[in-house]
Amino acid sequence: MLLLCSSEIIQSCKKVLASLQKGHPTFKPTLAIVQASDEDLVQKLNQNFAEEIGLHVVHICLPQSSSEDEIVGEILRLNEDPMVHGIALHLSENAYNSKVLNAVKPEKDVDGVSDVNLGRLVRGDTYNCSVFPTASAVIELLEKLVKTIDGKKVLLVGACGPLEASLQCLLQRKGAMTMSCQWKTQQLQSKLHQADVVVVGSTKPKEIPVSWIRPGTTIVNCYLDFLSGEYGYGQDLKYSNQAAIEAVGPLTIAMRMQNMVKTSERWIQSQQYRQWNLHCLKLQPLSPVPSDIEISRGQSPKAVDVLAKEIGLLADEIEIYGQTKAKVRLSLLERLKDQPDGKYVLVAGITPTPLGEGKSTVTIGLVQALTAHLNVNSFACLRQPSQGPTFGVKGGAAGGGYAQVIPMEEFNLHLTGDIHAITAANNLLAAAIDARILHEGTQSDKALYNRLVPVVNGVREFSSIQLSRLKMMRINKINPDTLTEDEISKFVRLNIDPSTITWQRVLDTNDRFLRKITIGQANTEKGFFRQAQFDIAVASEIMAILALTTSLSDMKERLGKMVVANDKNGHPVTAEDLGVTGALAVLMKDAIKPTLMQTLEGTPVFVHAGPFANIAHGNSSVLADKIALKLVGERGFVVTEAGFGADIGMEKFFNIKCRASGLVPSVVVLVATVRALKMHGGGPNVTAGAPLKREYTEENLQLVSDGCCNLQKQIQIAQLFGVPVVVALNVFKTDSHAEVDLVCEIAKEAGAFDAVPCNHWSAGGRGAVELAQAVRRAASQENSFKYLYNLELPIIEKIRIIAQKVYGADDIELSPAAQSQINRYSQQGFGNLPICMAKTHLSLSHQPERKGVPTGFILPISDVRASIGAGFIYPLVGTMSTMPGLPTRPCFYDIDLDPVTEQVKGLF
Repeated sequence: MLLLCSSEIIQSCKKVLASLQKGHPTFKPTLAIVQASDEDLVQKLNQNFAEEIGLHVVHICLPQSSSEDEIVGEILRLNEDPMVHGIALHLSENAYNSKVLNAVKPEKDVDGVSDVNLGRLVRGDTYNCSVFPTASAVIELLEKLVKTIDGKKVLLVGACGPLEASLQCLLQRKGAMTMSCQWKTQQLQSKLHQADVVVVGSTKPKEIPVSWIRPGTTIVNCYLDFLSGEYGYGQDLKYSNQAAIEAVGPLTIAMRMQNMVKTSERWIQSQQYRQWNLHCLKLQPLSPVPSDIEISRGQSPKAVDVLAKEIGLLADEIEIYGQTKAKVRLSLLERLKDQPDGKYVLVAGITPTPLGEGKSTVTIGLVQALTAHLNVNSFACLRQPSQGPTFGVKGGAAGGGYAQVIPMEEFNLHLTGDIHAITAANNLLAAAIDARILHEGTQSDKALYNRLVPVVNGVREFSSIQLSRLKMMRINKINPDTLTEDEISKFVRLNIDPSTITWQRVLDTNDRFLRKITIGQANTEKGFFRQAQFDIAVASEIMAILALTTSLSDMKERLGKMVVANDKNGHPVTAEDLGVTGALAVLMKDAIKPTLMQTLEGTPVFVHAGPFANIAHGNSSVLADKIALKLVGERGFVVTEAGFGADIGMEKFFNIKCRASGLVPSVVVLVATVRALKMHGGGPNVTAGAPLKREYTEENLQLVSDGCCNLQKQIQIAQLFGVPVVVALNVFKTDSHAEVDLVCEIAKEAGAFDAVPCNHWSAGGRGAVELAQAVRRAASQENSFKYLYNLELPIIEKIRIIAQKVYGADDIELSPAAQSQINRYSQQGFGNLPICMAKTHLSLSHQPERKGVPTGFILPISDVRASIGAGFIYPLVGTMSTMPGLPTRPCFYDIDLDPVTEQVKGLF
């Protein structure tokens, strides 16, 4: 009977697993068995049954003397192994305790021994729990041996722990009357005599006679020694003819395999897309609107693990940083690879003015409106702000008013350390460049080779990155002792030309005195000094790579491709040549994961990457967008923001970021304000800190009308890419109804799908509902997205197309240095990269004082540089500072820390 039961279960498991794998052909369910006992027969039976079903078994054999901590350590390792789906324990009897049993993750606990699984069983949640296999085997066997369990008196004797708890629950659910006791219990004879069924959980002491059990009693033995031929109920009972005796050993293993198959089913189910169950936070806007930090502090954010669960993230897909931030692992992309993407919305703006347009505020207000008020899944994807401007003059970038990311001080300070990781990686590469020049300049080929490929423990070997360099040099040798003198010389000498070094050190602080420095002045550097500079950390090419990369392997490849200088023959020298690629990837391995936060209304936000919008593309990361598009579902929206005006940030988003990601935008939201349009219409200059002149606070329809030329031009630029445009007009209390209506009317006449006044700054998501509705309608329109230029065009032609079609220039003018660099990049094979124009953001032209829509100008290209790892060429239009300075009165004057509450004060 036992073998028949076991066989039926195994065959059933085999069919279920085959069906699962038919739908998921790459799925390989793996059971890990941790053994710290000398019982090998059990393991053999596990292996045989698993192989028959099609399960993969990993056997971890620990010494029988292993300590509790050693066993728990192994369990914790298996918990975190994504290739292991189930864990079973085979330990010596005294090794089973609460700490060990509860170390197993409930979802991997195929033996149902954890408190979580036992609790679910007691509550009747049998779908989401594994039942102790021995207990299941007893029930299976009893249902074969007796006609019905209902009404039977069942005595559990010598059972304890998960076995006792599981059996009590299962038997009572079947209608049995259960009693439980140990072998030395008083009145045991009476209890044994009354029982219809006796379940033996441990070895029967010899002093207890068989005669205590009345004839006809069904006995089920659970003691595992049955598998080795040792009957737990003693030899006297074995040969008694007074009872029907069955042992559950093989059936227990079959039940374990059944649990493993059910665990596999649940695992596959857990990997599917989950509907959101988002609980939004309530807002109670005040008038007048308090400061940003007061609003942020007045809201209690959800714990980030709660938010993650609400939007369908699995527990092992997040890495929590404090209470309100978490990194999201890239494994989610593989899990949801078959999930259709949601709609992709870009927020851009008119040409910036000192009065501000509020793109970040619109981005946050829009997602709050979509999710908290229209019940549509949405995600905001924002750039991480640099601490330079935070302590300098600009302030933070978390939005404002009642449309913010919270906690805003955590958003603006450190976050999860990504910028610090970029700083460390960037400066490691900078140090490697100068160190290599020094060592090559002071050592012979032989000495360099002996230090680069040292003998360690009597063995000399190339590292993997050195083997890659040899392969690139077409030296097909792996034995360091076989290289010729010429090959050694080629291998050890990069011959970097110091005058061509383009890689600078970086710091995330505004420090004007680092714009030009001299390095190497100590005597230990032996006269190898040169002029250099520091850039702000977010200007590093590594930041641009972080924003454009699509995977860890892609990031590593891009890091290796970064060109840092030329050699003395004019050939590019890369990070890979310097042997530092792997180390850079190690420093960036956590920074590649987007950071999850939330808005004031509890809707999700990704904060990831923050490249400069002039020498780089000024958009948040591709990875954040890709993950968010999967999470929101097919009907959801992902809203991201482009830096500066549409002529810079939006153009680069389309031509650079969308090429890297392969994603197609659905809608452009173009942000404007009446005040900013008045400046473009000829309004007076604005001085920071001074009261606004009356032109900006009183109705002036003529100024507004004249300034709308910039809005019209930005709409036309978006139309070049075939994407519908919705204009979001951020309304201020000084704006008149006539001015607002005029802007909306002109925008629609210029080709905008719709133009909507917004009040999210003062009202939260409720103030952007009309905008959200317009965006949904626009996203349902037919999309004819296209790039502005073909990558195969010459570099000069690509620059000219951007200058003429986007900026409105008559033509371009190249300096001799720019022409020389273009020729060099073309010869080096970099001519097919997209263009990232580095010019002032304050005007469509190269002259920041020219507002509105300048015409009749020639765009001067002073120099051309390349970010080969990031994957673009960036022409410089005039001079471009990459290290901001501090103003006379920086923001840090107002920033302080309360030593009692540890709250940041005066941030904004």
